[in-house]
Formats: sequence, C-alpha cells, structure tokens
Amino acid sequence: MSSRPGAAWPLVAVFTAGYLASYLLPTVVGRLSAHLGLSPAQAGLVGSALLLSSAGAGFALAGRVERFGARTPARAGLILAAVGYGCAALAGSVPLVVLGVMVGGFGSGTATAVAASGIAARRDPHRTSSLGLLTVSATAGVLYLTIPHLGGGHRLPFAAIALVALLVWPATARLDGARTAEETSSPITGRLPHRRSGLVLAGGMLVWSMAQNALWGVSSRIGLDQAGLSEVTVGAVFAAALGAGLLGVTGAGLLGARLGRAVPIGLGTVVIAASIVLSSSARDLGSFATGEIMWNTVYPVVLSYLIGLAASLDIRGRWAVLAGSASSIGVACGPLLGSVLSEEAGYPAMGLILGAATLLVAAPVTAVALHTGGRPLVPGSVRRRGGAPAALLAATTGGLSGAVPKLGSPEQAVTELRVRRRRLVRSAIRTAGPDGGSDQSNAYASTSAR
Repeated sequence: MSSRPGAAWPLVAVFTAGYLASYLLPTVVGRLSAHLGLSPAQAGLVGSALLLSSAGAGFALAGRVERFGARTPARAGLILAAVGYGCAALAGSVPLVVLGVMVGGFGSGTATAVAASGIAARRDPHRTSSLGLLTVSATAGVLYLTIPHLGGGHRLPFAAIALVALLVWPATARLDGARTAEETSSPITGRLPHRRSGLVLAGGMLVWSMAQNALWGVSSRIGLDQAGLSEVTVGAVFAAALGAGLLGVTGAGLLGARLGRAVPIGLGTVVIAASIVLSSSARDLGSFATGEIMWNTVYPVVLSYLIGLAASLDIRGRWAVLAGSASSIGVACGPLLGSVLSEEAGYPAMGLILGAATLLVAAPVTAVALHTGGRPLVPGSVRRRGGAPAALLAATTGGLSGAVPKLGSPEQAVTELRVRRRRLVRSAIRTAGPDGGSDQSNAYASTSAR
C-alpha cells in the first residue's frame, strides 16, 4: 500500500485506534467488575458511558471533518484517547475512572468519525472498511491472548488502548490538512441525500449494534459463570473467535460487491441471530467456543457491508458518520442491556430476546441495501446506465468534480443539453471544409455562450 497522502493505510490506522475500545469491551467490563468492586450492571454502565461519549463525538463531527481537514481532528481524537484512557488506567477510584473513560471515549469517537469520512470518499469504501476491521480484529486478538497472562487489574486494557492511540499518531501526517475558505464554501455542502434510506439504515444499525454488544459485553461472564471456564480459556476463545473474524473480513474483502450488499447483510444477520442464541445458552467449552467463533466470523463481515452501504449514500461521508454514531449509541446501550437482561432473565433468555431483535432489523436494512445498490459518482467514475463521467458533468455545470446533478432533475437536463450541443458543434467543425473555419468558430462560441 502506498504511503502517498491519498493512501488508505493512515485511515485504516486511525480506524483501528477508534474502534479498539469497543472490541475490548468484554475484558474492560469484566475487569471493572472484578477489580473495582462494581456489579455487572454498574460495570456495564461504565462501558455504556464510554461508548455514548464516542457516539457524541461522531454526531458533533458529522459533516464537519471536510471543513477542518482530517489531520487536526484525528490528532485531537488520538490525544484525548491517550490522555483519557491513560488516566483511567492510573486512577484507583471509580469517579476518576469514569471521567477518564468518557474523555477517552470522546477521543475514540473523533478518530472513528475522521476515518469514516475518509473511507466514504474513497473509490472502494467497502475494501477500506474491510481492511480497518481486519486490523482492529488482529490487534484485539493479540491483546486477548496477552492481557490474561499479565494481570494488572482494570489498568491493563485501558493502558493498551492508550498505547495504540499513541502508536497511530505518526500516521496522521499522511492525512489531509484543513480546507481553504474557497473549498469549504463549495456547492457540495447541500442537504443530505437519500434521507429516508439513511434514517432507516441508521435506526437499523442502532438496534443491530445494541443486540450484538449486549452479548459481547457479557460474553466473558457467560464463559466464566455459566460455562465454568477460566479467564485464560475465555481469552483464548476470544482470540480464536477474532482470528476467525479475520478470515471472514478477508473473505468479504475478496468477495467485494460480487453478490451485492443485500445478500451478505440479510443472510449474515440470520446467522448472527442463531450464533447469539447458541453462545448465550452455552454450558461447556464446545458450545461456548462454537457460538463465539461463528458469531465473530460473520459479525465483522456484515458490519463491513453496513459501513460500505452507509458510505455509498453520501460521498462526503455524512451518512457514514451519522450511521456510525447511531451504531455507537446501540453499542453503548448494549453492555447495560445485556447486564440487565442476564441478571433479570438469565443468559439463555437474554440470547433469545437479542436474537429476535436482530432478526427484526434484518428486513428493513436489507431493503435499504436493495434500494440503494450503487454509490455516488466520484471523479472519473461513470453512471451504471450510461452517461458522461462525473468530472465532465461537473465541468459543464461549473461545479466541483463530484457535485453531480440528481437523475431526472432540471439541472441534469440542462447539463445533458449542453453536452449534446458541444458534441454537435465539434462534429460540425470536423466535417466542415477549410473555408468555413471562422464561421464554425463563431458558431461554437455562440453555442457555448448560451
């Protein structure tokens, strides 16, 4: 992968730093409960505070990353993540840990918003998001293999997240800087496109993520309490599951859009629902490992297609950030919901409820994928059903490359008329005799002026 400014690897690095906290949520919640004297519900609430803060950063930055440039908010987010999680690691009292967690969560959300905006602007957002999920899964897998052997109470997971944020810092030098005043006042700063589809997708991702992370937030407790496994064994299962997730994401990246987005999202969500039920009802190593591995194999695959779907709705990345932030709210509510359901109804009943909720959102989200199968035009791309490249259409209307008129709009009709006129004039010039050159030039100038 190239190291030029437009390369994908800086976005992948920032994406990894932003997503890592949610991937380490089970060990964070479990260690807060075991080493700070919190009940499972209280520890889940701390995890929810982290992720709500992350979601708040995403909503605050939606549509603004382009104005500030990617580099400055990415660096601010990484600093907040390093400072917040670092303070949470050093603190010994619950209020200070919660404060550090919320500051770090805001930093994680800022980094994720920057990455989501950059991924949406790339030619193949699904490929880039798959690389991001691949990297964060690998990083989390290594930490799940390492942390149980090092002890450290609640401090070690927070210290690991802070360290990753610091390690990613040099990659921000490859990100874009702030835009000029002329660029930030460009005509592509209009209303959100595909508003109905975007709202359905954002709402579906909220419920979908809530169900996933309700299970993920209590998975370690299921393994320890219900299946009777040790922390080292549970950590090994999580590492194996995340390793299977690497294979799933790699397969999704290779598959790309060959099957579209609706099939992976719809079928994958059904498999996820079955995995949730299996994992939550596990009472031995075999069923627990099978459920977790199957779930972690399919979950990042579906997530990568959902991220790509959100990115396809708006080239500026606003729907990617808004849908991602809605997903973060679901992620934030997940640990608390899982803790409350498991305490009140038990783990198997919790799994049935979460599996049913997952199936309920499969239909509307899959419908969005079917309805919006393409993606916005980017410079140099061509409409599926024919037509001029985006750069040509933008140039003929005097707008920026990428600001393509909506199909069927008056602006598009004017654009197509101008293109036809220019083609007719060029054809007339080519076929005219040598004596008619000045007349054709005048005709071309007159036509262009109209």
